[in-house]
Amino acid sequence: MEFDDSLSHSMDDFGESPKDLEIPESLPMMAVRDVVVFNYMIIPLFVGRPGSVEAVNEAANSNKLLMLVTQKDATKDEPDEEDLYKVGMVSMIMRTLKLPDGRLKVLVQALSKAKIRAIQQKEPYYKVDIDLLEEPETTEVSVETEALMRTVREQTEKIMSLRGILSSDLMMIINNIEEPGRLADLVGSNLRLKIAESQQILEMIDPVERLRLVAELLGKELEVSTVQAKIQSDAKEEMSKSQREYFLREQMQALKRELGDEDSYSQEIEELHKDLKKKKMPKYAKKEARKQLKRLEMMHPDASEATIVRTYLDWFLDLPWKDASRDRLSLKVAAGVLDKDHYGLDKIKERILEYLAVRKLNKSTKGPIICFVGPPGVGKTSLGQAIAKAMGRKFYRLSLGGMRDEAEIRGHRRTYIGALPGRILQGLKTTETNNPVFMMDEIDKVGDDYRGDPSSALLEVLDPEQNSTFSDHYMNLPFDLSKVMFITTANRSDTIPRPLLDRMEVIHLSGYTLEEKKVIARRYLLPRQITENGIKARQIKLGDQMLETVISQYTHEAGVRNLERALGKICRKIARKVAEGGKGPYAVSENTLPKYLGPPKYLPEAELDTSSQPGLVVGLAWTEVGGELLHIETAVLPGKGKLILTGQLGDVMKESAQAALSYCRSRKDELGMDAEYFDSIDIHIHVPAGAIPKDGPSAGITMTTALFSAISGKAVKKQFAMTGEVTLRGRVLPIGGLKDKALAALRAGITNIIIPHENEKDLVEIPEELRGKITFYPVKHMDEVIKLTLGKIRKNNRKKKTETETI
Repeated sequence: MEFDDSLSHSMDDFGESPKDLEIPESLPMMAVRDVVVFNYMIIPLFVGRPGSVEAVNEAANSNKLLMLVTQKDATKDEPDEEDLYKVGMVSMIMRTLKLPDGRLKVLVQALSKAKIRAIQQKEPYYKVDIDLLEEPETTEVSVETEALMRTVREQTEKIMSLRGILSSDLMMIINNIEEPGRLADLVGSNLRLKIAESQQILEMIDPVERLRLVAELLGKELEVSTVQAKIQSDAKEEMSKSQREYFLREQMQALKRELGDEDSYSQEIEELHKDLKKKKMPKYAKKEARKQLKRLEMMHPDASEATIVRTYLDWFLDLPWKDASRDRLSLKVAAGVLDKDHYGLDKIKERILEYLAVRKLNKSTKGPIICFVGPPGVGKTSLGQAIAKAMGRKFYRLSLGGMRDEAEIRGHRRTYIGALPGRILQGLKTTETNNPVFMMDEIDKVGDDYRGDPSSALLEVLDPEQNSTFSDHYMNLPFDLSKVMFITTANRSDTIPRPLLDRMEVIHLSGYTLEEKKVIARRYLLPRQITENGIKARQIKLGDQMLETVISQYTHEAGVRNLERALGKICRKIARKVAEGGKGPYAVSENTLPKYLGPPKYLPEAELDTSSQPGLVVGLAWTEVGGELLHIETAVLPGKGKLILTGQLGDVMKESAQAALSYCRSRKDELGMDAEYFDSIDIHIHVPAGAIPKDGPSAGITMTTALFSAISGKAVKKQFAMTGEVTLRGRVLPIGGLKDKALAALRAGITNIIIPHENEKDLVEIPEELRGKITFYPVKHMDEVIKLTLGKIRKNNRKKKTETETI
């Protein structure tokens, strides 16, 4: 129960408590908020809620006495017992007035301090039993108490003076009070204290201690009032200074006009009017620009906000609201440009030509949002430049790698100092068209932190249904991005947030074959390096055989980045000879190649010499840099049935090893082992390159084959590699990245690959010349893999099988 509001009271709202008034032990109670009622106080209250009205009516109809207590939380409309302070004031209702809205306006006078002993009832109003708190009488005022009272009077006078509310009448009332308790109550009620602090004063019975507490709080309030007065004074002085400078500048402008000097600011405003009139933009944008220009006209040119508005208007004029480049819609010309700059990549070229064909038939079609996913060095970024060139559009590249601030995409709000639009609108300003080819590199490496999540901001940018009304925080107006052709790149798609990936058309770029690399090196890489190193084509002779040697023995990658570095190194060596006076031509041969590039880095055949040992199987893995060979080594040792896994394997690979072991145990009869055999050995599976984390399910059949090979003592056939997930029952499940894995096998000289039967449909994605060099074996069950790689398993006795296999 509480009253709804309270009227403010002044220091003369304190009266004399009626003498010899008998106060009963039980009284109606009303809770008040935002105010603590002190002794002798006369205060008007507005009473609005039913329980409070009932309590007032009950008191008015009996002895006019009412217990007032303050509630702890002023926001509670129906306070419980624990929400009320126990100490309050017994007050007398002096006057009541019923208002038209049903509320009561009550004038009450505090009579005596009391404490709630018990609550008799809560409905329809609170009724409580109370104990009166008698205040000890001060017979004589000590010197210390007198000094304390003078201190309180002086501090009160200073505070009122600082607040500008000092009056002789108020000070006369304060100076005439000789009782320390009454002085404490009078001053404490006007200190603007928190409710808890005021209640602390009220509950303190000893008058001198109460006065000492008030003096302490007065000291704090005096410090605050002093600082507040200083701030107001400084602000007033600064305002006066600004007004004076304004008048002086206006006088200077008037003098310049009298002298005939040019008013550069007026000319600038006039130029903005002309530029805004000529600029093509939507109606809502032009309306906002005119509004801001009108504000700028009313400002002083040296005002700080004028610079902000001027910069904002510049962005209105610089953004290509309706400025678009004309598309080259000739499919033949576009195809020629794409073929000239890039070899292969038929699927991507076909998609671009399809878009141009649709654009030719439907001018209003929206720009596609394409995501190139592939290993480094396969030409994702350069392909975006070629697409822009083929279409006759401007090209802009934005790197998203490591971006963590959402404002990089959406911009900063203009309230911040140095605010700018996001990188999207900055890119459009740079290209000066609203339909460029906009490439966002490394979208799979976007981060997030306390400054926001850029990938979430990209959801609007890369959504064809939303980006026509993209809103940048700085411009705070819709901007149409639907005509922009967005192209994103990534090394892998699993790290891209799913909602973002769903908005993009994903095109996978696999690594290049040996033949493709030879063509790319001959057409693009070598001529570029010859030009960059300042030599002539006739000064270097690099035959196809030597070029193939450079590719296979000095690079090991899905793309061609390291290949270009190797060719650049050869060209630099020759450039030095030419610079020293040599004329050439210089032939790259088997004898000179190690002088240019050093000894060969990769010898695939040497890597496979160990494949004739039992327990060693070659698997195929996919990484974000392309396909890789995975050598699985297995050893069978005397032990107690432990499975040891090393090589920094991930959880999925560990589970594949467990599944492989369970499958082998289920085939103990085919292996010629009794039931206790696996309890008498330890199996150690190791994947080399232990410093590199490895994970994924596609090594399942490789691990299972390695276990069979180690237990049976039979080596896997040479020139075999495999990939596929295995189940407990031996089923072989499909995997991804088949083309990249096939390329990795071919680079290592492996010509036989075992794949899941369900991946047979993916062979059409592999180039025909690659399929002609590799024999693929689709399998449905692990038994087929064992038959292909190990042949018929010869049953062996247990004694032989518990001997240690050495890898």
